[in-house]
Amino acid sequence: MTSPTATLLVSCPDQRGLVAKLANFIYAHHGNIIHADHHTDFTAGLFLSRLEWQIDGFDLPREEIAPAFAEIAEPLQATWQLHFSATVPRIAIWVSRQDHCLLDLIWRQHAKEFAAQIPLMISNHAALGDVAKQFGIDFYHLPVTKENKLEQEAKQLELLRQYKIDLVVLAKYMQILSGNFISNFPQIINIHHSFLPAFAGANPYERAYERGVKIIGATAHYVTDELDAGPIIEQDVVRVSHRDTTGDLIRKGKDLERVVLARAVRLHLRNRVLVYGNRTVVFE
Repeated sequence: MTSPTATLLVSCPDQRGLVAKLANFIYAHHGNIIHADHHTDFTAGLFLSRLEWQIDGFDLPREEIAPAFAEIAEPLQATWQLHFSATVPRIAIWVSRQDHCLLDLIWRQHAKEFAAQIPLMISNHAALGDVAKQFGIDFYHLPVTKENKLEQEAKQLELLRQYKIDLVVLAKYMQILSGNFISNFPQIINIHHSFLPAFAGANPYERAYERGVKIIGATAHYVTDELDAGPIIEQDVVRVSHRDTTGDLIRKGKDLERVVLARAVRLHLRNRVLVYGNRTVVFE
């Protein structure tokens, strides 16, 4: 069994001695650091850090770590998060009709490629209900129209509260979430079928084909009010040629979408992504 760990993600104005202050907090309480990574964005004047340490032997109970660190963080003007490896996140996967990203995430979760529970699926179509039933996931069919969007989003938010969901993954959910929904539940990852910022919005493969591109890509990002413009977590590309049809681009793109989304979800669940502004630092 791997020893349980705690992880701090910290961002604050850059200044001298930050690495020493953060590391000393853990050392002073007899913690053993197993991962330390730091980055300074000189343009933004920000210091960003990820520290992970073993809980065994740490002399602060878990419930006392956050209050103790807050005393250090406040004079540094730091924003921070504290996570424990023993906490298993709960994911809701949202889908429409396409199943390739959904099935890939379920398979990876069953193969224990990432530690999470998937108790809930929500869809604006009924097509993938049998997949949820096959894997013992509760499925809710909530069709969305202009007329009922706010009502359905209220139901979706209630389901997220009911199932104690920590992260929503939009695995080809072909609906735009409202700003109100995002402000109430900001922990959302989306997969977009292009190498953003190119070809944002609908039908990117068709537009890529018309443009005669030589590479296509996929992008996993956090969802914000601005369509397909949230902080990017992971991207990848594959080469295409003049011989490829739109169908070929879609086929190759689906392979990328699976891998890119899985990487992003895994990075998020391992607390290796730190968002600042509309950017991310990914501590790999």
